[in-house]
Amino acid sequence: MNTAETSSKVKSLLGSALIWDNHGCLPLRADDSFLPQLERYRQAGFTVVSINVGFGTMSWPEHLRVLSFMRQWIAQRPEKYCLVSGIRDALRCKADGRLGIVFDVEGMTPVQHDLSMVQTLYELGVRWMLVAYNNNNLAGGGCLDPKAGLTDVGRAIIDEMERVGMVLCVSHTSARAAAEALEYSRNPVIFSHSNPSAVTAHYRNISDDLMRACASKGGVIGLNGIGPFLGGDTSLVNRLLDHIRYAIDLVGPEHVGLGLDYVFDRDELDEYLRLNPAMFPGMEPSKGVPMIEPEALSAIVEGLAREKLTDMEIWGILGENWLRVASRVWH
Repeated sequence: MNTAETSSKVKSLLGSALIWDNHGCLPLRADDSFLPQLERYRQAGFTVVSINVGFGTMSWPEHLRVLSFMRQWIAQRPEKYCLVSGIRDALRCKADGRLGIVFDVEGMTPVQHDLSMVQTLYELGVRWMLVAYNNNNLAGGGCLDPKAGLTDVGRAIIDEMERVGMVLCVSHTSARAAAEALEYSRNPVIFSHSNPSAVTAHYRNISDDLMRACASKGGVIGLNGIGPFLGGDTSLVNRLLDHIRYAIDLVGPEHVGLGLDYVFDRDELDEYLRLNPAMFPGMEPSKGVPMIEPEALSAIVEGLAREKLTDMEIWGILGENWLRVASRVWH
């Protein structure tokens, strides 16, 4: 495919595909200092994005405060944004040129003492939640302790998530807990933002066995754009495409998606890294963390267009695969 053909195909794909980034990180505080940067997703061509409203050891009130503020801010701007509660909302966003927003929670800490909170989070727009964020909690093991498993508390929360229609995610989760959650769940399970450890060995990346288990459950592996997980500080889009190709070859394009994990407030990230070195071993705030920005979407699509993939397979990777999981799990 020559340059002109590639450019034409990229333009066609950006225009036709429902493009879904299943994990982005705005500041976890109730102010609008960075919320206007949601426009970067919309201008880049994304249709739906999942925004984090809490992680790790953050309390239930902290999650609720961030979530409530974000919902209000987004709802006040209906000309650009849409709070997505169902599949029809996502499809309508594509037709309207608006950016659809769903929310996610990284770790079961805010609900581990009260299952009723799962329903509340779902009704407020949270559409996936992972078991643990790097460190262990009452629900299960984090990826820094690969032998820690899923607990009875974790199983009870998974049961409640399935009842209300929330997707289970096992990124940041220990290898054992992820395997046990994949086996226990009746619904498709996702890795919202995890890369293959066979391409880059890192405690946050995942094994071939876990990727196969996710695919066999009907789930999707979202590839992220964080430099350390991609294996370097430069040529990040090319590195991401290498990870995508590996995942496609291993589990098939129908189980691959995007979860770029872009962090908007880099100063806030550096402060987290400085204050919590045990939670993020090997990530140094003084260097900054290289990552793929939303504006790289066209370069990602160009890379996919050069692969031996059908348009339908590319549409799946860009967003339709996430839509399939949502259609099976959301209520």
